[in-house]
Amino acid sequence: MISALLIDDDINLRNGMKSMLERYAPDISIIGEADSVETGVKAMETLRPQVVFLDIQLGDGTGFDILEQHAIKHGKSTSHIVFITAHEQYAIKAFRFSALDFLLKPVDPEELQIVIGKIKSVLEKNDGYAHIDLLLENIRKKVDNFKRIALSTSDGIHLFEVSDIIRCESEDNYTKFYIRNAKPVLISKTLKEYEELLTGHGFERIHQSHLINLAYLRSYIRRDGGYVVMHDGSHLPISQRKKERLQELLKTI
Repeated sequence: MISALLIDDDINLRNGMKSMLERYAPDISIIGEADSVETGVKAMETLRPQVVFLDIQLGDGTGFDILEQHAIKHGKSTSHIVFITAHEQYAIKAFRFSALDFLLKPVDPEELQIVIGKIKSVLEKNDGYAHIDLLLENIRKKVDNFKRIALSTSDGIHLFEVSDIIRCESEDNYTKFYIRNAKPVLISKTLKEYEELLTGHGFERIHQSHLINLAYLRSYIRRDGGYVVMHDGSHLPISQRKKERLQELLKTI
């Protein structure tokens, strides 16, 4: 059985989550509940659950406060964290940059089952929880211009500087990251997801298969249908509808 702690200040939501877990994840056992920052910190210390389902907004603070206090006392977290949130778009962006799982209220059964699958995979791999440190770093700064990103692969979670990403390439429902001074990294998420995440960080989608970091663009070649040459020597095609946009961007660089 996988031990879990449920932290939410709404008893109805806690009861609802327990019912859903009983139905969709019978191998996850709720070993404790908490309804505040204070009781949440104590519960994490005494119960040491494998998984924590953590609400962001609590009556006496936030779920981030619980992780901060736990980190101060015990160092890195030893629990897999799944955040439960209503609508905090800033927090959701921080979760995605940190490769952390989250559920939106009201919790959808299909989304819950997807997250449960991820929980089991993470616990089997025993990745470590450096990405939680990255989340707290991003939350503390309270800026959208996140400097680092966590990428979850089949062999673990890896942290990279966003500025070191040269380009991303679509491979069906996967995305391959080409990173300066590192081997390519294959992620089981679509290129569209990373386009949404990285477009405001100097990245541009130039083709259905290619998202590039403009800082690593060497040349824009008009012949042969139009293509770009990147810092890593790759030649990437530009879709017809993206050419005008790219040419306008290059005038501003």
